[in-house]
Amino acid sequence: MLSKCANPDCSTPFLYLHQGKLFRIEVDAKRDRVKLGPVGSEKKPVRRMEYFWLCDSCSSHLTVAYEQDVGVATVPLLSYRAAS
Repeated sequence: MLSKCANPDCSTPFLYLHQGKLFRIEVDAKRDRVKLGPVGSEKKPVRRMEYFWLCDSCSSHLTVAYEQDVGVATVPLLSYRAAS
Protein backbone atom coordinates (compact mmCIF):
# COMPACT_ATOMS: atom_id res chain seq x y z
CA MET A 1 0.00 0.00 0.00
CA LEU A 2 1.29 3.43 -0.91
CA SER A 3 1.58 5.84 1.97
CA LYS A 4 4.14 8.48 0.97
CA CYS A 5 6.48 9.66 -1.75
CA ALA A 6 9.08 7.06 -2.79
CA ASN A 7 11.83 9.64 -2.33
CA PRO A 8 13.33 8.84 1.11
CA ASP A 9 14.07 12.56 1.63
CA CYS A 10 10.41 13.55 1.09
CA SER A 11 7.52 12.99 3.49
CA THR A 12 4.64 14.06 1.23
CA PRO A 13 1.70 11.71 1.89
CA PHE A 14 -0.01 9.85 -0.98
CA LEU A 15 -3.61 11.09 -1.23
CA TYR A 16 -4.77 11.08 -4.86
CA LEU A 17 -3.70 9.36 -8.09
CA HIS A 18 -3.91 12.61 -10.07
CA GLN A 19 -1.13 14.15 -7.95
CA GLY A 20 2.42 13.10 -8.76
CA LYS A 21 3.46 10.07 -10.78
CA LEU A 22 2.72 6.38 -10.15
CA PHE A 23 5.20 3.66 -11.15
CA ARG A 24 4.52 -0.08 -11.50
CA ILE A 25 7.76 -2.04 -11.38
CA GLU A 26 8.40 -5.77 -11.71
CA VAL A 27 10.87 -6.64 -8.98
CA ASP A 28 13.20 -9.63 -8.78
CA ALA A 29 11.42 -12.68 -7.42
CA LYS A 30 14.09 -15.35 -7.99
CA ARG A 31 13.34 -17.07 -4.71
CA ASP A 32 9.60 -17.13 -5.38
CA ARG A 33 8.77 -19.95 -7.77
CA VAL A 34 5.55 -21.76 -8.53
CA LYS A 35 5.33 -25.34 -9.77
CA LEU A 36 3.48 -25.80 -13.04
CA GLY A 37 2.24 -29.00 -14.62
CA PRO A 38 2.91 -32.59 -13.54
CA VAL A 39 5.26 -33.66 -10.76
CA GLY A 40 8.91 -33.00 -11.61
CA SER A 41 8.17 -30.23 -14.10
CA GLU A 42 10.12 -26.97 -14.19
CA LYS A 43 9.28 -24.25 -11.75
CA LYS A 44 8.47 -20.87 -13.22
CA PRO A 45 9.53 -17.63 -11.45
CA VAL A 46 6.65 -15.67 -9.99
CA ARG A 47 6.23 -12.14 -11.32
CA ARG A 48 6.03 -9.68 -8.47
CA MET A 49 4.76 -6.20 -9.23
CA GLU A 50 5.17 -3.33 -6.79
CA TYR A 51 3.85 0.21 -6.96
CA PHE A 52 5.80 3.36 -6.14
CA TRP A 53 4.66 6.98 -6.18
CA LEU A 54 6.56 10.25 -6.50
CA CYS A 55 4.86 13.49 -5.48
CA ASP A 56 4.54 16.37 -7.99
CA SER A 57 7.63 18.10 -6.66
CA CYS A 58 9.90 15.03 -6.69
CA SER A 59 8.60 13.70 -10.03
CA SER A 60 9.77 16.89 -11.74
CA HIS A 61 13.44 15.93 -11.20
CA LEU A 62 13.44 12.24 -10.12
CA THR A 63 12.28 8.90 -11.47
CA VAL A 64 12.04 5.42 -9.95
CA ALA A 65 14.32 2.71 -11.35
CA TYR A 66 15.01 -0.95 -10.58
CA GLU A 67 18.50 -2.43 -10.70
CA GLN A 68 18.97 -6.12 -9.94
CA ASP A 69 21.84 -5.65 -7.48
CA VAL A 70 20.44 -2.52 -5.82
CA GLY A 71 16.66 -2.88 -5.92
CA VAL A 72 14.27 0.03 -6.37
CA ALA A 73 15.72 3.51 -5.96
CA THR A 74 14.99 7.08 -6.93
CA VAL A 75 17.42 8.51 -9.47
CA PRO A 76 17.74 11.97 -11.04
CA LEU A 77 15.96 12.23 -14.39
CA LEU A 78 19.11 13.50 -16.15
CA SER A 79 21.18 10.51 -14.96
CA TYR A 80 18.45 8.08 -15.98
CA ARG A 81 18.10 9.60 -19.47
CA ALA A 82 21.86 9.58 -20.02
CA ALA A 83 22.09 5.87 -19.13
CA SER A 84 19.32 4.89 -21.57
